[in-house]
Amino acid sequence: MTKKPDWLLVPHRKNENRKHVMGILNSLGLNAVCTSAMCPNEAECFESKTATFMILGTNCTRNCQFCNISHESPQDVDPNEPTNIALATKELGLKHVVVTSVTRDDLPEGGASQFCKTILALKEHCPDTIIEVLIPDFNGNIDALKMVIDSGPHIIAHNVETVPTLYESVRPKAVYSRSLELIANIKKNNSNIYSKSSIMVGFGETRNQVLQVMEDLRGVDCDFLTIGQYLAPSKRHLPVYEYIHPDIFEYYRKVAYDKGFKYVASGPFVRSSYQAHKAIKGI
Repeated sequence: MTKKPDWLLVPHRKNENRKHVMGILNSLGLNAVCTSAMCPNEAECFESKTATFMILGTNCTRNCQFCNISHESPQDVDPNEPTNIALATKELGLKHVVVTSVTRDDLPEGGASQFCKTILALKEHCPDTIIEVLIPDFNGNIDALKMVIDSGPHIIAHNVETVPTLYESVRPKAVYSRSLELIANIKKNNSNIYSKSSIMVGFGETRNQVLQVMEDLRGVDCDFLTIGQYLAPSKRHLPVYEYIHPDIFEYYRKVAYDKGFKYVASGPFVRSSYQAHKAIKGI
């Protein structure tokens, strides 16, 4: 695939608030996954004065073939990061904040304690803000997951990203069953926390495989689902196998609701954190 279809042309936006948002992030030494991951929705989110914070540095210890995050040596954990994220959230006036991270397999608990500190700081400084965290798999460490659960975010997301038969080529250091187990353990440990996952399409998966992932996620009581088009960040990454037509995304959205998901976002530009605030509003 070389030429993107018309439905994947990003609409032009003035992006007048980019300087404002980036100024706040830079002044507090914070990172936004929007920029690091080359998200196609960056302009839209910055225009709305929102951003998804990325903690634990900008270098990942995994080598997923779809992702634009750097794989350089991991950085030191910043002790000021949790408070600074809370301060930025307050200054931006966010009613729904999303915090994600690079994967840190080098840390004993995978960085779970930094998530906890960030959640607690947000609760202290922004008590009315909905807190969503998008976490790595912590290498299956249930105690690390419990740390995050016990800190009490409103939503815990963990992305399966693709169908299980493509894991070896798409995310070779991840395990599909381990991700499902993590999502299952969210509800087992706190039924009041919403669980969420995301899948990208266009890697060469079949329609039936996507529907099976939906079944698997509902089987572990996953509440929210997002589905988006994979777009290769560069020629060094996995090439796009197929551009999925918007009608298929709409089909997936309807089927996912039929399967019992409480909220579904499905479309070419949808990403895990895209318009995340709509999930709880729609319940």
